[in-house]
Amino acid sequence: MITIGVEEEYLLVDPVTCLPVPLAERVRAAAGLEPILDDQEVQSELLQAQVEVATPVCTDLEEVGGHLLRLRHAVGTAAEKNGCRIAACGTAPFREAVPVPVTEKARYLAMRSQAPQLVAEQLVNGMHVHAAVPDRAMGVAVMNRVRVWLPVLVAMSANSPLWDGNDTGFASWRTVIFGRWAVSGPPPQFADPEDHEARIRTLLDSGVITDTGQLYWQARLSDRYPTIEVRCADVQLRADSAVMFAGIIRAMIATAIREEKEGAPVPRCPPELLQAANWHAARHGLSGLLVDPEGVSRRAGDVLARLLDALTPALDETGDSREVTSLVHRLLQEGTPADRQRRVLAEGGLPALTDLLVTETVAP
Repeated sequence: MITIGVEEEYLLVDPVTCLPVPLAERVRAAAGLEPILDDQEVQSELLQAQVEVATPVCTDLEEVGGHLLRLRHAVGTAAEKNGCRIAACGTAPFREAVPVPVTEKARYLAMRSQAPQLVAEQLVNGMHVHAAVPDRAMGVAVMNRVRVWLPVLVAMSANSPLWDGNDTGFASWRTVIFGRWAVSGPPPQFADPEDHEARIRTLLDSGVITDTGQLYWQARLSDRYPTIEVRCADVQLRADSAVMFAGIIRAMIATAIREEKEGAPVPRCPPELLQAANWHAARHGLSGLLVDPEGVSRRAGDVLARLLDALTPALDETGDSREVTSLVHRLLQEGTPADRQRRVLAEGGLPALTDLLVTETVAP
């Protein structure tokens, strides 16, 4: 069975104004969570109004869900002790005129020097799923196969419609913000592992990026572990929605490995079409048409049904079919978290939106 791990990024907000507050170090210290290998379960992020949590390596979705609830409650309690709350939203709905301070780490300070405005606006939170792959060669093959489905995951996970107190018109404004970095968006297709390494080396030698951590592709290989990281999703309001994406992404990886071993054709999608599909998914979420992996616009429900059909054997193998299918059906009925943010803001204003963000984040 493919092992998985999940990272989530949260915003620290004032419980009344919903403005970001730079209290990350106090919250991390108060959370009292244990280290995992070389990292802590709760980690600093680029800006001091954000924290990141990381689950241990997990073998089943129940384990993923248990760790995410534990981590959300620990960090949420630590935030309350320091007069703020955690909010699992893909963008900060509101910002102060003065930028949030950067975390005092050499890498982050270098990023601020390189692109100060981008860093100042990096109040965005994602969800990253790490799934084990047998080796780097298979990791490249898997990335070539899953890349065509990444826009669909963007649409499903959309949770960032608001920015500076306004509706951006996008379901995932986080996707747009992240797309401004030099190397971002859906990854290209690679001929083989050697091509993958050579092209990364070319990027590093150019000086445009200084380390592989600045490869902000929506799916990428880890330098430290034999894993592929799928990082296109906005952080989810609900922990069980995050579990749904962990199950879907693991099934995608398993399906890609099986197809590669069987010699199935690699899906072909021109980079310009994949980029356009990604933009369209960020713009509309599940509220209209989606561009499927063949480049055909279809109803969002039809595309999700096709995705589930493709993943059914892998989901059955891990015993995840019922849970994942049920959560996908709920998503189609209720809409994305972006839809919920918009509805709540329209019906109840700022207090209702703040309540939604801070209560749903730690809801069981």
